[in-house]
Amino acid sequence: MTKYIIGILIVAFGILMVIKTEWFLRFTGKIAWAEDKLGSEGGTRLFYKLLGIIGIIIAILIMTGHIQTWIFELFN
Repeated sequence: MTKYIIGILIVAFGILMVIKTEWFLRFTGKIAWAEDKLGSEGGTRLFYKLLGIIGIIIAILIMTGHIQTWIFELFN
């Protein structure tokens, strides 16, 4: 039961990161690494969007119980 609650919270936070990227940028500031590696202008925005999407995918895998399969396949 708790994995569903935690999963839903992570999905909600991931969606918030994707939708409200500009707020996160103003709150935390620019990330030099992201600006350098992901684009000259807007690399931090892309980083926050990617982080949100990855969080959503991992949360869904946890809620469905498939995370163990992915981890096993990754390290096998």
